[in-house]
Formats: sequence, structure tokens, C-alpha cells
Amino acid sequence: MSETRKKAAFFNGVRDGIPIALGYLAVSFSLGIAAKKAGLNAFQGFLASILNVASAGEYAGFTMIASDSSYLSIALITLITNARYLLMSTVLSQRTAPDMKPVHRFFVSYGITDEIFAISVARPGYLDPWYHYGAIAISVPLWSIGTALGIIAGNMLSVRLVSAFSVALYGMFLAIFIPPMKKDRTVRVLIPVCFAASYLCSVLPGIRTVSSGTRIILLTLVIAGAAAAIRPIPEEKEPGQAAEEKTGIPEEK
Repeated sequence: MSETRKKAAFFNGVRDGIPIALGYLAVSFSLGIAAKKAGLNAFQGFLASILNVASAGEYAGFTMIASDSSYLSIALITLITNARYLLMSTVLSQRTAPDMKPVHRFFVSYGITDEIFAISVARPGYLDPWYHYGAIAISVPLWSIGTALGIIAGNMLSVRLVSAFSVALYGMFLAIFIPPMKKDRTVRVLIPVCFAASYLCSVLPGIRTVSSGTRIILLTLVIAGAAAAIRPIPEEKEPGQAAEEKTGIPEEK
């Protein structure tokens, strides 16, 4: 890939990552308040966020720290809470070019969050690591800075006001899944099904006691697996392969 294409992909990622970054700044601010209650200072909160980049996982970790839990307990609860990222990594691994270097695979895996995963997987063709890097470059620093600011500000702002800031993140989610809904009838059906199933799992006896992260993993496997079996996505063909099938003449290398 030429340097010009790398720069273009990177700045496209930065552009698409701006609304994510603004949402992250608001959400991580409230996370910083939880970190302050656990006894962390601003630098420790910043470091925790830039190394973890996961709201549920960090909140669970801060709660365990506040309760003076062991290192092993904190590690296990963080691993379980963040287990859904294993599914996202598996999906993105199927979208990487065969010749992608291991160093790119490593750094791409660092920045797999719900929102960055969504904008990356929505792009056609192979995953472009430079686009992913652009989204990471703008969103992860603001996520970490927001945590530090939340610790510094403490309880100066009301909980209701801090919670109101996170509405921007829900607006960003709408911007992510509405365009695919317009193009694909299957997506239009699946999104309401996901909402309904998630709600039912939160109120039905038995399963409602399961952690939200585990419920997300189970619902993802069941709904995505059913959709893949009923309405599989046709495999994308390379331009040369498509031309060969159309004309019957192998494309010259």
C-alpha cells in the first residue's frame, strides 16, 4: 500500500472516530468517578483506561479494587467481563488480508472496542489496519483522558449530569447501524430481534441473573449463528476471480 493510501485511510479513521471519541470522553468521565472511589489517582486511572479500553471491564476492575480483592480475582472478573471481544476478534480475523503482517494484527487487536469494531467491520473488503489505527488514535486518548478528568473532578458534577453526557454514545450507535438497515433487509429484521431478545433475557427468571457480558456473548452466538444459517452472506470474489468466472479465461498475472 502506498504512503498516500495509508494516510487517506488513517485520516478516514480519524474522521469516523471523532463521534466515538466524544462519546468516550463523556462515558469515561463517569468511569473516573468510580476509579476515584476505588482510591486511584489520575495517572493510575489514565493508565488503566489506556491499557484496558473497556468500560464494563474497567468498572468491574475498579469495583474489585475498592473491595480489596486479590489480583487473581480482578484478573478473572476482567477477563470474563471482556470475553465478548474474543468474538469480535474472531470476526475481524476473517476480514484480514492473508498477507497482513503480525505486527498489524497485534496493534489492531489492541483497539477492538464495540464502536471501533462496528465501523471497521462495516467497511467493504479486507480490514485496513491504517483505518483502524486512525479510529484508535482519536478515540483511545480521549477515553483515557476522560477517566483522568473524572478522577480529578471527583463528585463536583452531579451523577445525573454525567450520565446525560453518555447519550452521545447512543446517538453514535444509531449512526452505525441505521445505514446497513437501509441496505439489507436481514439487518432490518435482526436489529429489532436483538433488542427484543436482550430485553427478554434481562427480565426472564434464571438468565437475568447471568452477567450482562455473558448474556451478550450468548445472544451474539445464537442470533448470529441462526442468521448465518438462514441467510448466509455470499462470499466476496476477488476482481480477477470474478472476471475469470464470467469469461472463462484466466486473468493474466
